[in-house]
Amino acid sequence: MELIQEQPDLASYLAADEVMDHEHPLVRETADAFWTATAGDAHAYAEAVFAFVRDAVPHSADSGDMRVSWRASDVLATRNGICYAKSHALVALLRAQGIPAALCYQRLTDDDGSNPVVHGLVALRLPGSEHWARVDPRGNKPGVDARFSLDVEQLAFPVRPELGEVDYPELYAAAHPAALKALQDSADRTQLWESLPTAL
Repeated sequence: MELIQEQPDLASYLAADEVMDHEHPLVRETADAFWTATAGDAHAYAEAVFAFVRDAVPHSADSGDMRVSWRASDVLATRNGICYAKSHALVALLRAQGIPAALCYQRLTDDDGSNPVVHGLVALRLPGSEHWARVDPRGNKPGVDARFSLDVEQLAFPVRPELGEVDYPELYAAAHPAALKALQDSADRTQLWESLPTAL
């Protein structure tokens, strides 16, 4: 699948905003600590922050946490979030050290094709690279084994087109409005589960 930049200017994928608030002190502190630990190597840094968000920030459906976070700094502070929120945190950490990063999405279903839902993940482009690579910081569990791989994708959920599942090719510089609205309008995860978008 060819990934398509929604914004032609690569600088758009380095910007801070209300969601990917990489100028926030906690995001900067976290980014700087990993940058130092990886000796400023962009590949090692990207892999380290991916593993951190995947493993040290539990997906709230796995942990049972009912809080809803959406801003990157809040995700890091609460160590909590669903796929969209965790993706916001990873994008912010990547951008904080000058690595272009985008939000991207999939449409997934149950095993019988019912209950469609939009799933969020991340694409990144290392300095000097000519291509984007998708990674999924959702968090592993039995049956889910997402890895940091820039050559061959190893996502949490490879799509099953026969069930109507879709890989959306667009690379978004900002959170998709449908995903962000669901997060911002939900008082808790129960309410969030009822308002997740089913398609983009």
